Amino acid sequence: MFSSFQSAQAALPLPAQPSRSSFRTALRLLPASQRAAMFDIYAFCRAVDDIADGDAPPRDKRAGLERWRDGVDACYAGMPPPAMQNMAHHIAGFGLARADFHALIDGMLMDAQDSPLCAPAASTLDLYCDRVASAVGRLSVRVFGLPDPDGERLAHHLGRALQLTNILRDIDEDAAIGRGYLPRELLLQAGVDAVACAAGAAAIAAHPALPAACAGVAAQALDHYDAAQTVLGRHRGAATRAPRLMGATYRRLLGRLERRGWHSPRAAVRLGTLERIGILLRHGMG
Repeated sequence: MFSSFQSAQAALPLPAQPSRSSFRTALRLLPASQRAAMFDIYAFCRAVDDIADGDAPPRDKRAGLERWRDGVDACYAGMPPPAMQNMAHHIAGFGLARADFHALIDGMLMDAQDSPLCAPAASTLDLYCDRVASAVGRLSVRVFGLPDPDGERLAHHLGRALQLTNILRDIDEDAAIGRGYLPRELLLQAGVDAVACAAGAAAIAAHPALPAACAGVAAQALDHYDAAQTVLGRHRGAATRAPRLMGATYRRLLGRLERRGWHSPRAAVRLGTLERIGILLRHGMG
């Protein structure tokens, strides 16, 4: 039943961030127990995300994700599979909630349906962001030690801000696999007609009215960044180091995307090494 865990076990000590990521650097500055927990949480995220984004048939993807759900439940039952022994330790040590692991898997299942998610209702998009991003935030703030209710508030807003930024960054990459996450209401309001929405992600990505919808999503992301910053402004110390760094990095990325614009063709946007180092020195080392 847990054969998929065996193949993932070797990956569990690795974070789900690129090796040059400033976020990974920030995690390495954490105390050992928190660092280990965060690397394993992000390895779990990577494992389920790889299933959802893989080439297997949707039915097999769903089965693979449900095996991970079974593994989570086994941890809470005191019988963790071998690949989740460390995670069971983190669950007990930091009080990680089963519902947040389940929410993440449910978010991956939204990407593993027979028909790709495309032009979802705004409420569906918000649910997706909560599951694939804010749920990870809720796990993370428990490890960082940020107390509730501000921990929950930070996870809510920063998770959505980061996910909306990712959506705006990856429009063309997502469209290539049939996915389009921009909300239907904003698309229609911007002038992307129902015919284009029904035609699929590629038609949406190529539509001349798309930039107005992107601007609306960017404004929502900025509102969430501002709300997250308000929460962070009430706290100091190591508990806020990693979220400050992530927020600053992705907000800078969103600014770059806005300056590039949303018209096709859309060149890839990345932050340079020196820019990342500057953000790290300002937000990650203090």
